[in-house]
Amino acid sequence: MEIHGFDWDLGNKDKCQSHGVTLDDIEMLFSVPHVITPDAKHSDTEDRYLAIGRSRSDRPLFVVFTTRHDEERLLVRPISARYMHAKELKRYDR
Repeated sequence: MEIHGFDWDLGNKDKCQSHGVTLDDIEMLFSVPHVITPDAKHSDTEDRYLAIGRSRSDRPLFVVFTTRHDEERLLVRPISARYMHAKELKRYDR
């Protein structure tokens, strides 16, 4: 998935930062190795995805996002972001 930018507004900025994750960490996640998987459970009206990787400070990060198109560019629209719980981290590290 080649990403050309991010689609931010007050709604998703506030929600993503409500768990202590910075916008910079979210954007950086998409430029380093990470795992993306479909989020079929929450994809009733649009395709949603889960991105799992590590923040700049090496904390395990979990981002729910969808995509938008701006002319020819593919944009990531983060929906929610949080640091992973210990149980999730064990599963991710396997």
